[in-house]
Amino acid sequence: MAITDLNEQELGRRESLQKLRELGINPYPAPLYPVNTTTVAIAEGYKPEENNFQDVCIAGRIMSRRIMGAASFMELQDSEGRIQVYVKRDEICPDEDKTMYNTVFKKLLDIGDIIGIKGFAFFTQTGQLSVHAKELTVLSKSLRVLPIVKTDADGTVHDGFADPELRYRQRYVDLVVNPQVKEVFLKRTQIINTMRECFNAEGCLEVETPILQAIPGGATARPFITHHNALDVDMYMRIANELYLKRLIVGGFSGVYEFAKNFRNEGMDKTHNPEFTCVEMYIAYKDYIWMMAFTEKMLEKVAEATGGLVKTIGGQEISFKGPFRRLPILEAIKEYAGVDVKGMDEAALRETCKKLNVEVSPEMGIGKLIDAIFGEYCEKNLVQPTFVIDYPVEMSPLTKRCRHDDTLTERFELFVGGKELANAYSELNDPIDQLERFEEQAALKSKGDDEAMYIDYDFVRALEYGMPPTSGIGIGIDRLTMFMTGAEAIQDVLFFPMMRPEKF
Repeated sequence: MAITDLNEQELGRRESLQKLRELGINPYPAPLYPVNTTTVAIAEGYKPEENNFQDVCIAGRIMSRRIMGAASFMELQDSEGRIQVYVKRDEICPDEDKTMYNTVFKKLLDIGDIIGIKGFAFFTQTGQLSVHAKELTVLSKSLRVLPIVKTDADGTVHDGFADPELRYRQRYVDLVVNPQVKEVFLKRTQIINTMRECFNAEGCLEVETPILQAIPGGATARPFITHHNALDVDMYMRIANELYLKRLIVGGFSGVYEFAKNFRNEGMDKTHNPEFTCVEMYIAYKDYIWMMAFTEKMLEKVAEATGGLVKTIGGQEISFKGPFRRLPILEAIKEYAGVDVKGMDEAALRETCKKLNVEVSPEMGIGKLIDAIFGEYCEKNLVQPTFVIDYPVEMSPLTKRCRHDDTLTERFELFVGGKELANAYSELNDPIDQLERFEEQAALKSKGDDEAMYIDYDFVRALEYGMPPTSGIGIGIDRLTMFMTGAEAIQDVLFFPMMRPEKF
């Protein structure tokens, strides 16, 4: 940005910056500053009768100021909250030189500047908890003007920093002026920590698997492609970590999990971001029935950790108290679409889609045609947590066939608020069957389905060494955070969601 592009206030701040330097004050000093408490710790722990918090050292942003004569007030915001600071000229300038107060504090500091305060806690005559400043240190000069968000006595917000595109692009500003936004991300961490505790309690090991992969396996999705210069080969950004985690089960681990960044070169909307976080967990000698019970218990704990079992999602109250409904997918289609698609071939399914006004394309096979009907007629009706189970083989290339019907698979997807939250299987461990399923996927890819799976011969080789009966699950962390916090868009639970690049 050229200096000529700056507005009057920004130019004024740069002038103040230069004047600070001329006074011998480094506006960006060495980072060590002996902070020993926080605004919230003072607010929750100060007891005047105990005369505590008499040696306070805090740091944060100036969020408001009331400049008076020889004494002033300001509001300081740190990582946890805000507190009033009382600044008296003769306290921070005990010698004859009053420059720190008369010039630095009153004229050269601005809203948004980061300062350090040493002093003591006390109550003002009006009963407001404050910090009486004995020393003030400039820690970082702000060169841009923060939006001033004001809340009146009725709680109405004025001049809020509310434009979604600005908030997502400038999350750093959003977090400063809308501190309630931070609560979403604190809950996100609580969600992950609670899930990690549940996985660890089952004896699972947290692991890491490659993000750059020679074959993008483990899901039906379009990958991002890059090029590895040293090897001179194209590589793919991970669309799922499933096949690597199952290799570890082959290798002898009884249970593994990974919180993974996945990348899918697909659309963007309020529930999809091309880069997303998913946790996948695999555990030997369990099946999808066990996994449903485990998932119910884990989500109950996650809900409790984030405020309670009942959440408001899309204006509807949803309870995460188990047990959840179990609904076979073909029964769901019969219930909500009014047709029985069991046993239909591709031609019959295409005719059914036409009658139901479901949009399809020539490269879609049996699995995607069934999925299209389900997506159009069923998903929106699955508001309360529902396990949709027993998917046709054509929809589930990595899943063990049902023990009672080999045209179906032991798979479930968990739907909440009309959206998919989790996908789980009794894992296919028959290497011959797995290779045949991969070959069927390859045939779909040759027809033009760019989301169909590649054949991963090394994974087939791993299965040929023997993988124990295993159950696995994948849960989208971003969407789960939306449900647990009531966020309406996935962008609200990502610090830095994907955006079209700005032009500077």
